[in-house]
Amino acid sequence: MSAQTPDLHVPDLEARITPGLEVVERRLLEAVSSSRDLIDEMTRHLAVAGGKRMRPLLTLVCAQLGDPERALGDKVIAAATAVELTHLASLYHDDVMDSAPTRRGVPSAQHLWGNNRAILAGDILFARASQLIASLGPDMVASHARTFERLCEGQLNETFGPTDGVDRVDFYLQVLADKTGSLVSAAASFGALLAGAGSLVSDVLAEFGEKVGVAFQIADDVLDLASSGEQSGKTPGTDLREGVDTLPVLLLRRREAAGTIDQAGERILRDLSGDLSSDEALASVVEQLRCHDVLGETRELARTWADDAVATLAPLPKGEPKKALEAFAHLMVDRLA
Repeated sequence: MSAQTPDLHVPDLEARITPGLEVVERRLLEAVSSSRDLIDEMTRHLAVAGGKRMRPLLTLVCAQLGDPERALGDKVIAAATAVELTHLASLYHDDVMDSAPTRRGVPSAQHLWGNNRAILAGDILFARASQLIASLGPDMVASHARTFERLCEGQLNETFGPTDGVDRVDFYLQVLADKTGSLVSAAASFGALLAGAGSLVSDVLAEFGEKVGVAFQIADDVLDLASSGEQSGKTPGTDLREGVDTLPVLLLRRREAAGTIDQAGERILRDLSGDLSSDEALASVVEQLRCHDVLGETRELARTWADDAVATLAPLPKGEPKKALEAFAHLMVDRLA
């Protein structure tokens, strides 16, 4: 497996799927490089910047629960490539929404080419993902379309925020399920279905993928504050600057509403309501959150979601694929140690 692909601690299975991952990488680079030079430069931008290819990896692992003759077939490879293209497309749009200056350690597309061109580059990648999915039949097209709908609804709901009376933490977790969990869920279920594992296995894996996706995103909320910009490839606290309350802040607001917040938490919320346009002001809030126990509470929530994801695998037979999926879930939060 590549240097960036995580170790699932199942060497025989990993050896079997490595050729598939290599084909996915080639197909991915072909898919982002089929226009004139200026457009290719934009559509290739994030693909060549790196990434762990977690979603294609999940597709290929889940396919191992089906027919071995189909587990690395053209349909599974096409689906694995399509889910990564869909993910890349969503990153272009996310960075426009967040005004993010960097992504994966390089300037974001919208920072280099402007919002309009970045959005259109993302649309091209969505279109190319859809072309791949179209070759897999109408059921897969419908499933991919529903996933695309959830990605967009999650992003919109994040911008609107909850209505009165809705718990803000629960609302946020649903946004994470839509924005991140839905595509991880699709990646898992596509692999199983296209390898002939059947709908019951696919349903288990869809639930597993959704929970893993939420765990991953909660962990990202922690890493956005706890890690350096060099480690994460993003400026720490970018969401806070844009007025988006990530989970640690929402948990503080819950404490405030319950009357259990401490003075340090009150100061964080007070500073968040001020002007965060300067790097110094943003860095101050980020450092305060790093030192507050609410970050530990958020870590524990990430681990709980990962544990719940593993619990959903109970109906699956013991073996290498199940062991790999358990390792995959824990990898989502092991990076928080």
